[in-house]
Amino acid sequence: MIHRHCSFCDASESEKNPLIAGNGVYICKNCVVSAYKIMFGDEKELAKENNSELVDAVHKLMTPKELDAFLGEYIIGQERARKLLSVAVYNHYKRIFKMHKSDEDDTEISKSNILLIGPTGSGKTLMAQTIARVLNVPIAIADATSLTEAGYVGEDVENILTKLIQAADGDVERAQKGIIFLDEVDKVSRMSENRSITRDVSGEGVQQALLKIIEGSSVNIPPKGGRKHPNQEFTAIDTTNILFICGGAFDGLEDILKRKQGENVLGFGQEKKTKEEKKPTFDMVEPDDLVHYGLIPELVGRLPIIASLNEITEDDMVRILTEPKNSLVRQYKKLFAIDDVELNFEEDALRAIAKKAIKRKTGARGLRAILEESMIDIMYELPEYSGYEVMITKEVIENGEQPLYIKKTTQKTA
Repeated sequence: MIHRHCSFCDASESEKNPLIAGNGVYICKNCVVSAYKIMFGDEKELAKENNSELVDAVHKLMTPKELDAFLGEYIIGQERARKLLSVAVYNHYKRIFKMHKSDEDDTEISKSNILLIGPTGSGKTLMAQTIARVLNVPIAIADATSLTEAGYVGEDVENILTKLIQAADGDVERAQKGIIFLDEVDKVSRMSENRSITRDVSGEGVQQALLKIIEGSSVNIPPKGGRKHPNQEFTAIDTTNILFICGGAFDGLEDILKRKQGENVLGFGQEKKTKEEKKPTFDMVEPDDLVHYGLIPELVGRLPIIASLNEITEDDMVRILTEPKNSLVRQYKKLFAIDDVELNFEEDALRAIAKKAIKRKTGARGLRAILEESMIDIMYELPEYSGYEVMITKEVIENGEQPLYIKKTTQKTA
């Protein structure tokens, strides 16, 4: 008698556990049942598994120090902002997991959304993207400048949630624990601090529309985005556990801080300060300053954590070019290595790139454009220099001169 075994679990064929044959392989009854549960779900079992995952998730969640260390691998400087973001994100996801645990205490932990304030190119978007990557949660990045109040030309505020569902591959449950990064939030400030008679549909109107989704509520959205129509189907999404990170350069906020410091007030008895001491920093920003800038008090109240990012210095620019895991220098080295060319930069060349970026006031995001401009001719001829070392000098960056091409010699062993 031929003894047949299950190709999946190696169990022997029996009356209680018969085998199904197909194309030289066999599967037993127990494996068929298990496969069915995996494909279509067993509600009780899945509920137990999900609950145990949520209970254990707090222990698996990275600590604030670990989150900060991970951010430090990709973001140079901004230590204070990194620390604030790490603590806020840790507390947010700890709060989500705790809500699923049975607890005699009925205390509910409120959501703490984050506002990142800093000049362009200081790393606001990169921080949000990096945090989302390490937590393995979906993230939607939206630009506040394209939003308008419902019923007017432009994007509805609720379309941001559609982007989050799309980032979660249509999984609403997963999207409800995701992150939304709303950039350029300073561009939706109202026209003046006083309420206007005319309708401000892309400023205060957008802020009012954001209140509902940021605080936490159930929102019906079109599954494919666009405008709402009475006859179309809607997808319900609960925003209670979605972390909102808003960012903006807040150009002109320094003037408000200066007035608060009393710099423009004439009088006796004022202490003399150096130029650096007089210059206000975003670390001094308080909620009242944001209201004076043009954000409505209700929105400011829903963004309790304010993290300020400093302007990037020349030294920081050089470090950004070389130190992060995905630094531009490492990327270009890898790109050149594919053509068997070794790429190296002199220290003065890196300094020249940093100075150009600061002069253009484009922040760290301007570094790639400068490198592309300087190296386009080099990369055009790159395949012809296989087996060479290419040394980028200061003159290459500043004057567009040719780099140093050094032929690599290979030693033959006897």
